[in-house]
Order: sequence, then structure tokens, then C-alpha cells
Amino acid sequence: MNYRKTLLAASIITGLCVSGVLYAQDSAQATDSSSRTSQTEKAKAKELATVVVTGIRGAVEKSLDIKRDATANLEVVTAEDVGKLPAHNVADTLQRLPGVNISSSSADEGGFDEADRVSLRGTSPSLTQTLIDGHSVGTADWFVLSQGGTMGRSVSYTLLPSELVSRVEIHKSSEARLADGGTTGNVNIITRKPLDFEKQFTTSLSLGAVHSSLPDSNDPQLSGLFNYKNTDGTFGVMVQVFKQKRHLRREAQEIPGGFATIAPDSALAQSNPDLAGVKVPGLLGATLFEQTRDRKGGLVEVQFKPSDTLTLGASGFRSDMDANNYNRNFMLWGGNFATSQAPDPGYTVQNGVLTHATYAGVPGTNYVVYDMIYREASSKTSYYTLDADWLVSDSVSAKFQAGTTKGVGETPRQFIAEVTAANGGGAGWTTHGNGSPVDWNVGGDITPAGVTSFGTWGNQQVKAIDKENWGTADFTQYFNAGVLSSFNYGLRYAKHKREAQSPEGASPGDIWSTLQNGATANYPGGFAEGIGGNFPRDLWYFTPDALKNAIVNNSTWLSNNDGPTGRHNYGAEYSVDEKNLAAYFQANFEGENWSGNVGLRYVNIDQDIATYFADTVSPDVSSLFGAWDRKHVNNKIHRVLPSANLKFNMSENLVFRFAASQTQTLPDYSALGASSWGSDLNKTGGGGNPLLKPVLSTNFDAGLEWYFMPRGLVSATAYSMNMKDYVAYGTQTQMLFSELTHQLEAYQVAMPINADAQVTGVELAYEQPIGKYFGFTTNYTYADGSTDHTWADGSNHLLGTSKNTYNVGAYFENDTFGARVSYTARSAFLIGLSGANPYYQDKFGTLAVSLSYKATDWLSFSLDGLNLNNPTYKYYQSSVIPTSFYENGRQYYLNAHLSF
Repeated sequence: MNYRKTLLAASIITGLCVSGVLYAQDSAQATDSSSRTSQTEKAKAKELATVVVTGIRGAVEKSLDIKRDATANLEVVTAEDVGKLPAHNVADTLQRLPGVNISSSSADEGGFDEADRVSLRGTSPSLTQTLIDGHSVGTADWFVLSQGGTMGRSVSYTLLPSELVSRVEIHKSSEARLADGGTTGNVNIITRKPLDFEKQFTTSLSLGAVHSSLPDSNDPQLSGLFNYKNTDGTFGVMVQVFKQKRHLRREAQEIPGGFATIAPDSALAQSNPDLAGVKVPGLLGATLFEQTRDRKGGLVEVQFKPSDTLTLGASGFRSDMDANNYNRNFMLWGGNFATSQAPDPGYTVQNGVLTHATYAGVPGTNYVVYDMIYREASSKTSYYTLDADWLVSDSVSAKFQAGTTKGVGETPRQFIAEVTAANGGGAGWTTHGNGSPVDWNVGGDITPAGVTSFGTWGNQQVKAIDKENWGTADFTQYFNAGVLSSFNYGLRYAKHKREAQSPEGASPGDIWSTLQNGATANYPGGFAEGIGGNFPRDLWYFTPDALKNAIVNNSTWLSNNDGPTGRHNYGAEYSVDEKNLAAYFQANFEGENWSGNVGLRYVNIDQDIATYFADTVSPDVSSLFGAWDRKHVNNKIHRVLPSANLKFNMSENLVFRFAASQTQTLPDYSALGASSWGSDLNKTGGGGNPLLKPVLSTNFDAGLEWYFMPRGLVSATAYSMNMKDYVAYGTQTQMLFSELTHQLEAYQVAMPINADAQVTGVELAYEQPIGKYFGFTTNYTYADGSTDHTWADGSNHLLGTSKNTYNVGAYFENDTFGARVSYTARSAFLIGLSGANPYYQDKFGTLAVSLSYKATDWLSFSLDGLNLNNPTYKYYQSSVIPTSFYENGRQYYLNAHLSF
């Protein structure tokens, strides 16, 4: 660590010697609010803030102007107009920028059609910080495993509609004045402010619908904005509302938990020595997932200027999403027979995998296990802020803010049935490597009449709460002479708490007597045709209402869930409390052809972690789920984070940038606090490590940008990040409580550990207007990431690192018509652990098209098509072991936009 600090300090000193001094300026709004550097720049910022951008070309030009003027390494996306980002999802928009990757899930829920997480430069989303107007936003997820088992520090973008956005800034190089928490950078979503509007009254309304091809559904999409400011420009209020609904269907083949291993000392291995240590699929599933996402909420902004030197503001935002979902997974149960029953003659083994096998039916053996899981789920986020922007004197400005934010993700009820079937029917499969689904079949009766046993589990409430209260005081001192143009200094205090709760559940009664006579339905025609493969498709399932009613009417929800007979699942609960005090000083410099900044940020964090560990001898608490000891850990972290940025105008249109910094991110909440958990199907699980250290990254950037014409850019940037105490995952054997046997059993549990890691790469971008109406954009990012930790498969991959990412886009726009097409692709990357084994998402690309027509000055229409190539999202453990294949279909948004 001392070596890294010395290296960084030497780099900063060298930069100072070369340039003399450094100077800082950020984007227009950030400059105007907290880091103004000169009277000229203040005027320029004010001018930019009042520009009304109404077209693709204007948005591109404005984005490049902000990027060019910034001292730090900045990427910008500007909305063409209210509700007209280049995509319907903020994360989908950002993926088209160099160095940006997106993912559609935060835990093990697999690939969806909508981007949900954003990451930078080949790292995991948890290392990228997302802010709104410079402050934190509480977040939580709709998926039950993300609510309890996997809690990262990233923000769920499914709660953030694009209609809110004025522009989005991605800070790739650090500055002392920026909030700490993003190792690789931060994403700042900037909303509109009432006094920024040109007219006294502004009203906009968007009415439309979305058609999703796979569920063949049409759902409404509504949003509106009203803004008022008085004629003096001293008071304004803006109200935005939205209500957006969408049906999703995902058709898939899943292989939960990966492949099992035939034990060398088993009877099967003794009779068939060539099968000793060979891997077989534990489960092979035909998976149908359906969900309705209903998002509604709004934003209120108020501004008041009692004088020319003081602006007061208040804002409130809320977004609620109901996300009820039904997942059906009809599975060949290899774990029930393939590790003990000998396959018929003619089987094949390749690379340690039983790639082809058939099994004669054995009476009394179930060859199918079928899970039907209907969950009532929701997620929501909100924030409320008060702020004051005060020009104390001609040379001093101050900004104060206090706020609170809260995110809640909840699954209050889970309705789950697990049945076994195909008694004595036999089974078989043939694998085709990791690029194609497994062909498989089962014999016997797989209709409802063929069900041989019934069980239910997980009828348990799960809730995640994420909240923060904060206060900031930022000051800027300006100078009118010399190269020192200004300096920034300030304080920030935040108190953050993230907790997982599972306080109550239901004791199941005789559910099966009711359910077996309940209503059924069939998988859709043409199920999973897009992913290929031969496996059962003509399948049945209990309807959601039948499943829900049978469980609700035959279960007992206990009023007191504590104690040895209660259903308080202590083992699924934990909390992480953090108090963060930060102080910073940043000097900004300006010369004739250069600018820059240098600064220090001091961070002091007091972290309390409360969790539970299994104990059957003298436990602190117990319930039907097991017995545990309470454990409390306190960590104190304090660190000084230096940063420096240099911008040099080599000619009128050629810009050189250099940046060096140290940044810090705390480990994921679940990595710190999660109690150990296990899956009874394959005896694997996971858990937390409260002694984890924060990730400390030493970062360097150097780049050239050539702005050869309006809307034209050629750029190249090289970067490196050396991360100390990066969070990886090892495995260990732990004795955990089994819900099936009601006793402690040995599980292979994945545990987070600290290890060093590195990422180096290059970002290339080219934007070119063609004539007056046409233009194209393209960029490419290379990221080479590795960790000193060795995963179970022998690799040293970094979570989230796609070695190659590229975007290609083109647009046309005249006074009436507009069109934009874009294709985004990324190569394979490590997702995380499936059980105790690392697994990967394969390369994929998505195609999007947007068309617009301006009928009048107040009426326009847009048609947006997303995922038009209907990509298959593929996941795998190795070249011979697939994990899952997902098809989501296409989405078409048709909207009418009215503006007055």
C-alpha cells in the first residue's frame, strides 16, 4: 500500500511540475452550483443551463460541449427534450457510452430484457456509484434473493424512469469534491429545475403503449410534466408524474446449481470405474417466468430566490413498482438418480462430463421435480432534499443540503409448490457444450395425475430496507488574478443503514388436498423456440390463483413468530450501519491553454454489522428454521484519498487529459453481513464476512480528444486501476441447518474474501456528422481484468470484466423526421457463483431503433424498438457445462408527445 501511495504522489508531483499548476472545471450545472472558477465560466454555465435542446443533433452537440469543457474525464448524455432520452431506460442509454457496461440482474435471477445495473471499465456494478443531483438514492430490488441473499451497493435502474432526466454525467476520473464510494467512478443523474425553463408555463404530456412480443401484451405508458415560474424568475415549481406498466415473459432452459459429481467411492463408481469423478446435470429445467411490472410515482421540485444571491430549493421523489411474478421450472432430477443409477450402455464421457446417457426406469424413483413459485413482490425508492445556494460575496459561494432517502424491496408472500413425478419412467440427455441447450427427456406420467409427492417451502416474508440521512456544506473561494482560479472545501456527513428482514412466515397445513384439484393451464405454444434444443415443452402448471388460494387457505400465519416453534428466520437477517464523515479541499487552476485541479478527501467511516451464526449448543435465538448466536462487529475506517486532473489544450480542437487518484468502495452489504445459507438440492450455499476491508483503488487515466467539427469527435483514453482488498469469493465446508432433514449437514459455502485485483484498458470513440442531417457514432472499450484470487475453476477472472465492448450507431434528423439505430455488444464475463462454482454470461448484443415524427410545434410521435434481434442470453460454468439460456422477446414503444 505504501508503494502505491508513493507512486501516486510521485505522479501527481510530476504532473504539477510539467504543468506548473492545475485547474478545475466540471460540467455546466456542477460548475454553476459548487465549483465555479471564473466569471466567464459562470456566464457560460448559465447560458448552457438555459439551452432548450429539441433534437438529436442538438443533444449530441450539447453533450460534446459539456465533455470538452470539463477538466475531469467526463461522459455526458443529454435528453433531446422532456422524456426523450435515447432509450426508455436510463441504463440502456448509458451502455452506448465508451467504458460503460450494463447487466439486467443483481443476483441469480438471470437475463431479462431491461437493463438494471450500470458498471464502468470492466468491473462489477457495486464499484460504480449512482447519484441523483449529486446525492445518494436509497434502492432495493423486487427479486427475493436480491432482497435478502445478495445486497450490493449498486442502484436498481428499473425504478428510475427516463422522463426524469435532463442529462446524465459519468465521472470516470475522481475529484476531491465528489462524494466518495465509487471505485471506478460515479453516475450522476441530473433532473430539471423549475427556474431553468424558458417559459412561465410549461406543460408536456406523453401518452402511449408498449407492446411486448413474447407475452403478446399491450400496456399503457403515461407521463406528464407541469412547470411554473413567475415573471421575475424568483419562484418556480415543477411537478412530474409517471405511471408505466409492462408485462414480461421469459422462456428458458435453466440448470440450477450446475452439475453434480459422481463420488469416486460410490457404488456407481465401483461398478463403472470410468464414471468416478464424472459430472452429471443435477437439474435440467424447462423454465417459464412471467411478471407484471407496474411503476408509478413522481418528482416535485420547488425553487425560491429571495434575493439575487440566494436560491432555496426543495425536492421530493418517489417511485413504486409492483412486480408480482410466477416462475415455473419443470426439471429432470439428475441429482436424484444420476449419481447412483448406472446409465444404459452406450453412454459417452468427454472432458469429465457425462455428455450422453439414457436411464431405464426404476420403480420408486422419481425422475422429475417441478417447482412452481408465485411471489407477490415490490420495490420502491424515495428521497427528499432541502438545499440553499448562496453567493456570500463576489469571491465566495456556499451550498448547503440536507436530505433523506429510503429504498424498500419486499416479498410479503411466497406461494410455492414442489412436486415430484415420472415415477419409474426413466430419463436421458445429450449435452452440446456451453453454446446450446441440453437435449433431454423423461418417461412416465408427467401430468398432474402423475404427481407422486408434494412439498412447499419459503412461505416466508422477506424485506430489504436501505436508508440514508445526510447533510453537506460546500464552499468555493474565487480568485480574479493568477493561475489559482478557485478552491473548493467542504464537509459531508451521512448515516446509512441497510438491513434484511425475515420476521414472519406460515406453517403449512394440508395444502395438497386442495391444490391437486385446482385449476391448471399450459405452457404457451412455441415455448422456448428461440433458444433451440429438444426438451419437454408441452407442460402444465397450477394457475397462480389456484396455487395462492390453496396455500393461503391451508396455512397458519402466526401472530408470534419468535421462539423455537415460530417462523422468524433469523438466519436470513442482518444489518449494516455506517456513519460516514468526509472533509475535502480542492485547488483549481487555470492557464492560457490548460486547466486542472488537485485535492485531498478525508473519509472516516464507523461501521456496525449485526448478523447471526448457526449454533445448536447454546444459541441466543431459535425458531423452526434453526438456532443462532447473535454476532456484532464494529469496523473503523479512515483514509485520505488524493486526486489530480490535468487538461491541456494542445491546439484549438485537440485536448490532452491526465488524471491520477485513489478511490474507495466499501464491500457489498451482503458480503459483510449475510448469515450462512444453504440449498438443500445441491448442498451449496453462501454467507458473509464482517471482517472484509474496503476496496482501495489507485487509478491513472491519460487521453487525447480531437473535436474536429461540431458534433465530431475522435478520442482515445488509456486507464489502469490497481485494487487492493478487492472482494472475491472462496469456499469452505460449514455445518448448516437443513429444512429437509431438520438437522445440521455439511454444505460447501461461498464466503467473500479480500484479494488484490487489476484492470487496464483502452477506450476509443469516433463521432462524425455527415452533411446536415446524418451522423454516426462508434466506440470500443478493451478491459483486461484479473485478481490474485484463484476461483474453483482455476481462473483469476474479475467479476464483470468483458474484455471487449463496442457500440455502433447512426442517426438522421431533419425538421420533421428523426431516426436513430444502435447496436451494443459485450464479450463474456464472470457473473458470480452458482453454488460454489463460478459461472459466466456469454457474449451478447442488442439492437435498438428509434423513429420520430414532428407533426406540429406542440405534437410529435415516437416509435422505439428494443431488443429487436431478440438475443438469447447464455450462461455457463465452462466450455462443456452450460448454466442457462434465456429468450425475452422484443419490445415496441409508441408514444404521442404533447408540449405547450
